[in-house]
Amino acid sequence: MLNIKNAGPSAGRTLDLTLFAVTRALDVVIGVLWSRRKARRVRTGRWTGIDDSLEGIADAMAFSLASGSIMFAWFYRPEQLPRTYNKWITDMAEIDSRIISALRRIRSGEFVYGNNTGQADLLGSLCKDVGLPEVLGDPAQTVPVPCKLVHGGWTDSCEKHAAWRFWRSWKAAFLMYLPLNILVRLRRPNVRSFVQALLQSARSSAFLGAFVAIFYYSVCLTRTRVGPVLFPKVSPMVWDNQLIVKIGCLLCGWSVLIESPPRRSEMSFFVAPRALGVILPREYSKVYQWRETVAFALSFAIVMTAIRENKARVRGVFGRLLGGITA
Repeated sequence: MLNIKNAGPSAGRTLDLTLFAVTRALDVVIGVLWSRRKARRVRTGRWTGIDDSLEGIADAMAFSLASGSIMFAWFYRPEQLPRTYNKWITDMAEIDSRIISALRRIRSGEFVYGNNTGQADLLGSLCKDVGLPEVLGDPAQTVPVPCKLVHGGWTDSCEKHAAWRFWRSWKAAFLMYLPLNILVRLRRPNVRSFVQALLQSARSSAFLGAFVAIFYYSVCLTRTRVGPVLFPKVSPMVWDNQLIVKIGCLLCGWSVLIESPPRRSEMSFFVAPRALGVILPREYSKVYQWRETVAFALSFAIVMTAIRENKARVRGVFGRLLGGITA
């Protein structure tokens, strides 16, 4: 839709707002089409359990795809993400930057298993720091790099590492969520509201803990256990060249099923515009700004029309807020 920035004045500062509007408009359109399909199939007796299941996991599927796109960009195209997003993911992931560099060099062809391409020092220094033999980080001598190195050198067990990752992320998230949930309930402070704050914080923290743990565990399973067993002829280089990251990115987002259905929809609305921002350039030539203007105008018109005709079409907190303003 938009072209990469050329010489001359640039645009793109309002892209986040436009993508937010586009995401909301798409949700309205898809919701209308799905409702019509559902009514037609129910009327003719063709509505099935599969349709029910798809309706139930639609938000989780959207979140998984959107968060997966963001995670993949964090690994390989961090410049496509806002600086605050990069920092937050980096803090939660708690992964040594040398592991990230190795994955990027595998993708670029600099880091090759079985070949001496001068990359031994990259992970060799990490091995030294975590108390492992430096040879384990040399791609010319060790194929593939062992999971223990990714685990920080403290265990060979992928299960123990995943459990540790879950606990670390759960604890960090709980300390972040609890004050916010208590603050929201200060209008009516009582024992019940405090218990609700604890439970909601624990649940949301479990989602984030599972998100991190699923990513790490799916990477380990793919590259050292399930992958080599199902596809023994596929070389370790193929698994470590983006494939394990793609699988981890696609699977980790399904942890959102831990959250309640309303929270799933809000979270998918939150990440979807940012996922679209990964695909589109953050800056582009001002010559093409009219395209963004048209996209915003059409999206805004769709959302406002939906609010006037049926407020329930615009879902979530934004829909309730907009409905109250236009009442």
